[in-house]
Amino acid sequence: MNNRTITLALTGASGMPYALRLLEVLLSEGCRVYLVYSQAAQVVAAQETDCALPADSREAQRLLVQRFNAGEGRLRVFGRDEWFAPVASGTNPADAMVVCPCSMGTLAAVAGGLSDNLIERAADVMLKEGRKLILVPREAPFSAIHLENMLKLARLGVTILPANPGFYHHPQSLADLVDFIVARVLDQLGVAHQLLPRWGEEKELHNG
Repeated sequence: MNNRTITLALTGASGMPYALRLLEVLLSEGCRVYLVYSQAAQVVAAQETDCALPADSREAQRLLVQRFNAGEGRLRVFGRDEWFAPVASGTNPADAMVVCPCSMGTLAAVAGGLSDNLIERAADVMLKEGRKLILVPREAPFSAIHLENMLKLARLGVTILPANPGFYHHPQSLADLVDFIVARVLDQLGVAHQLLPRWGEEKELHNG
């Protein structure tokens, strides 16, 4: 299952380390990734990581391919208004899509069926084509509007996977906490990985 095509969208919520780690692991596990990100995601990435996301999609693709040593054709980056990108049409959808991190604005737009940019359109394609769509919201606290939008999407089959790491694996670093969420996303995608031991695989986990 690791030869799948995954659309990965980055939006303006906090949590960009999750996104970059997810991108790294997807590429290292042999997936093809279609990447698109919002302008707000560029701002957040600059605040939270050492990775600058250029506005130009071709430059971003060059830098990210180099950063993650991606194989030929494994990573394609599309601008927010590149309407001829494969992800914009149900005739050529990815196998699955992840929005990580997912802002409440993007979540609301997806719940409302909007398609004002490539991220929203790609998510709409996943819904109409019955493909896997995973949203990784990172907000606290959630308002009633946020929760209603999540419930609406969950009832449509969307996976709502908040960036709430667990601690039963005894994390020793921030990277361990990041990997906890990335591992859960990969499990939902059906992408094999070795980021964390499974529940019950270590003696330390038996107490929950």
